[in-house]
Amino acid sequence: MKPTVLGYMYDQPRALREAFKNRDVFLKKFVDLIVEKKYKKILFFGSGTSYNVSTLAEYYFKHLVGIDAKAHYPTVFINYEKADWSGLLKKEDILCLGFSQSGTSISTINVMKHLKSQGYDTLVFTEALESEITKHVDYVLPLLCGKEETPPETRGYTVTVLQVYLLALEAAKALNRIEKGVYEKLMDDTKYLVDNFELVMEESEKWYEANATTIVNSDRIFALGYGIDYSSSLEAMLKIGEMLRIPTLGYEIEEFSHGPTMGLKGNQTIIMFGSDEAEWERCLHFRSAFKQYTDRVHLITMKETEVDSRDLIFSVKTNKYLAPIVFTVPVQFMAAKGAKDIGIDTGVNPFKIQLAHL
Repeated sequence: MKPTVLGYMYDQPRALREAFKNRDVFLKKFVDLIVEKKYKKILFFGSGTSYNVSTLAEYYFKHLVGIDAKAHYPTVFINYEKADWSGLLKKEDILCLGFSQSGTSISTINVMKHLKSQGYDTLVFTEALESEITKHVDYVLPLLCGKEETPPETRGYTVTVLQVYLLALEAAKALNRIEKGVYEKLMDDTKYLVDNFELVMEESEKWYEANATTIVNSDRIFALGYGIDYSSSLEAMLKIGEMLRIPTLGYEIEEFSHGPTMGLKGNQTIIMFGSDEAEWERCLHFRSAFKQYTDRVHLITMKETEVDSRDLIFSVKTNKYLAPIVFTVPVQFMAAKGAKDIGIDTGVNPFKIQLAHL
């Protein structure tokens, strides 16, 4: 049977549980490296979905581990950036970590080659352990998502985010950067989420079905989020754009109010992600304001608040660090099932020129 995006999506509960169960496969080597090398800075690289994961990795390592971290677009970094602009760090103080599910991303391969040639430690996470990118790094760790044979990656995103979150947690524990009770609570949250991910899938699909008509008939879609939820906005922009193929833009919510709101129309859809960040009340204020210009405003959250039929409050609750894994699922249904509903085959890439991958 031909693989489908929806098939990979429905497989996410199993894949997440397996990745959590087998976490020592990728955790031990990474934690040993972190403890031995005592890195003072980590640079994260990736393109597309892998860049969106990199932004979460930056957040996790800053907020959970307390280490300087930064996500970069690979080609931008090669041409315009340095690993250390301060001149205060030694090369051995910096780890350069790339994400490439297929191992064939041209930009990520190039930045890993570039950094390795300069003498920095390089590590890649990839599902394809004998792919081209593995030839140009010092260390290789496995992504446990399994191969996806369709152009859009869905299962790969959620599993990679889970793995990166676990990396940060274990690094924080090994470096004594997190209290034992906090660590145990965050691990309990993780097990609860992966054990109940079928319910996340069910509620997401039901939400899409209830709102499908206006979503697929949108003139434009905006995906908005604060803090860690901005990463979900980036992933939404990518997934909806590549599958449903409606112009989709991702913004930090406050920035959206500085100009783009002038173009709001009644046939445009707004997706807002809200977890436990400091701007939660501000998020609700913006939602009320946006509804005066379009009724197609959808709040996706786990927090209890006043909602209507366009909103989605998940009954599975988790912490804000894991929220991006949950929040991407309704977006995946918007993109993949929405595409199917209007006759787009997401298993075929209509852009035939090879630019991004080998």
